Amino acid sequence: MRGATVDRNARALAGLRIAVGVLFLFFGEYKVFGTRFVFGGGFEHWINRFLSDQAAYPFMVPVLHDFVLPWATPIALLVAYGELAIGLSLTLGVLTRVASGCGLIYMSALLLSSDYPGAHVAPWQYLGAALDHLVLALCFATFAAGDPDRALSLRAHLAHRVSAAGPTAAGPDQSAA
Repeated sequence: MRGATVDRNARALAGLRIAVGVLFLFFGEYKVFGTRFVFGGGFEHWINRFLSDQAAYPFMVPVLHDFVLPWATPIALLVAYGELAIGLSLTLGVLTRVASGCGLIYMSALLLSSDYPGAHVAPWQYLGAALDHLVLALCFATFAAGDPDRALSLRAHLAHRVSAAGPTAAGPDQSAA
């Protein structure tokens, strides 16, 4: 019965991986194939909103103002294509640990840039303010630490095909002339 539990857990983790991947495909798709976010001021709008609403943690304000805004277009392109790449990777189950590490860094940056509850709030409000990005950050941390591409992935499919094909007729140590 242990093997059935492992397979069930692997499928459940794979289902979560695919769901998060599809979300990121949607996030990245409109940014990559539309022009408003990257070239129409959408990215700058959000950064300026984080700054004007005092939503950024205080140590992030100079980063957003002095680094992110002057480099808005290249960073917006990185965000757009990064979201699309994370979505493709997670959905297909290819390079999931790398994509999850990038996703964790990205969610942490968004959390620190937009989820500051204020200086004099109860400690639990820090977590409450961060739920938008914290849940996805925890998913990415789980994917990076676990083995989320063991089931329902291109990697698992290819590994199964290779093992089903068996060794070649020439044998593993002989090369074709």
